[in-house]
Amino acid sequence: MKSYLSELVGTALLLAVVTGSGIMGDSLSNGNGAVALLGNSIATGAALYTLIVLLGPISGAHFNPLVSLMVWKHGKLELSKLLGYWFFQFLGAVIGVWTTHLMFGLEIIQESVKVRTGLGIWASEFISTLILLSVINISERGEKSRTPMLVALTVTAGYWFTSSTFFANPAVTFARSLTNTFVGIEPADVMGFVIAQVCAAIVIIGINHGSKE
Repeated sequence: MKSYLSELVGTALLLAVVTGSGIMGDSLSNGNGAVALLGNSIATGAALYTLIVLLGPISGAHFNPLVSLMVWKHGKLELSKLLGYWFFQFLGAVIGVWTTHLMFGLEIIQESVKVRTGLGIWASEFISTLILLSVINISERGEKSRTPMLVALTVTAGYWFTSSTFFANPAVTFARSLTNTFVGIEPADVMGFVIAQVCAAIVIIGINHGSKE
């Protein structure tokens, strides 16, 4: 249960930081979207680094169903544990968003109305997920000690050079549909994001499989 609890708490804290820093940045920026995004991206990157360093030894600090899928395909995670990781990652993501609403005195149950759709956005999510999984895969094969820093920096940069702002995570995407704040995504747009993310994961898994043959 330690590994499941690690994934639950880690994903919850990640979403709390993503959502909370978005709310705080938006409220303090006086409508300046660039300033809000800057605060959002820095806070997310800093939190990711901390969470991966602290919880990595316990569960691997996946916080992402696609990362868990990739680890499972590498034979480092049993199928039953993969399903458990998925459950606790999605649960943790939702808990993180709802907890943030509580902290900021907002309605707990919300639904985003922020539209994020279109070919460019889907391509962005596909590329974002390709980049994130490639960084993790390459760093794990080399300097594993640098993985937390590389992932954190990649996500921080991704906020700024992708049109989708680098979700690259189905659990994060779903949970962000439950907050009508700066970081939200309309529920109707979630499927497009997730399909793009899963397609990218399939490509990475296929490349890894081919390189082993």
